[in-house]
Amino acid sequence: MDDEYHYEGSLFPTSTLIPVTVICILLFLVGVFGNTMTILIIQRFKDMKTTTNLYLSSMAVSDLLIFLCLPFDLYRLWKYVPWVFGETVCRLFHYVNEGCTHVTILHITALSMERYLAICFPLRAKVVVTKRRVQYIIMALWTFALLSAAPMLFLVGVEYDNNTHPDYSTRQCKHTSYAISSGQLHTMIWVSTTYFFCPMFCLMFLYGSIGRTLWKSKKDLAGPSTLSRQSSHRQTVRILVVVVLAFVICWLPFHIGRNLFAQVDTYDEAKLSQDFNVASMVLCYLSASINPVLYNLMSRKYRAAAHRLFLFGHKPLPRQHGNKKRGASEQRHQLSIRKESTTLAENVTGV
Repeated sequence: MDDEYHYEGSLFPTSTLIPVTVICILLFLVGVFGNTMTILIIQRFKDMKTTTNLYLSSMAVSDLLIFLCLPFDLYRLWKYVPWVFGETVCRLFHYVNEGCTHVTILHITALSMERYLAICFPLRAKVVVTKRRVQYIIMALWTFALLSAAPMLFLVGVEYDNNTHPDYSTRQCKHTSYAISSGQLHTMIWVSTTYFFCPMFCLMFLYGSIGRTLWKSKKDLAGPSTLSRQSSHRQTVRILVVVVLAFVICWLPFHIGRNLFAQVDTYDEAKLSQDFNVASMVLCYLSASINPVLYNLMSRKYRAAAHRLFLFGHKPLPRQHGNKKRGASEQRHQLSIRKESTTLAENVTGV
């Protein structure tokens, strides 16, 4: 066996395979647990069912589907040949990965547009942005993303070293020879790249406008309810900006590598492509697992909801009564502020 093959059927040495596998398994555990918890929190507690959180819940479903691809990625990492799962699994494996990536970027864009309306045009947002409409938008985003990823079902398949007399020990799940020779693969890569970079430019404009609006609002005289609403907006925007930055950082190497190494001609290029692909794979699964961690770190409301989820069914401890009259007055004041804020910005408050 040649020196470059350190592990039978793999393109990488064991010193690379073991750390990458451990990291991916940890990301799998964190991602599955975190995204499942996000879905349960938003679905179980009524106060968490805001329009923003409906988008986040749908993104969590997409991330969970992406983790279905992890076992197959790890298999190909350890044993690139032969592919033993058949033609259908090969096609679905690539399709789910591509489709869910499209779903996530479309959700981030739609969610950012909603924030833009809620902050820059609050009165219009109150009328336009409703839970029912957001649910329809989410269904439309899923439909459009999955349809646009459908060509991937025909661009990948099980290939052999010799198609005339195929050697079944060389079966690989990869882009078909016809997809490469016909230029269809190049077209799909262009579409995927457009899917990534066009929303990024859109997000730059949206968050720039949001930032200017929030900055100007500091100079305006505002009552308690307005200050509370602006504080909620800033908190939500901070979370979304971090989510967007995490998504860009995690997925940018994948798109760069896909365009640079769509076709390789030399061994050095192939080796660099494989190393780049492994790093991109780890970052992609990091992207699918990091959002619940960010919510937990940055949102007090999310942490409180997670606490309620784990203690669901436990009766709260009775409060000690001090000055009942003063306590009742403070409680009425807080409820008044909360009710006014909710009336002005109902359904557009984030996590």
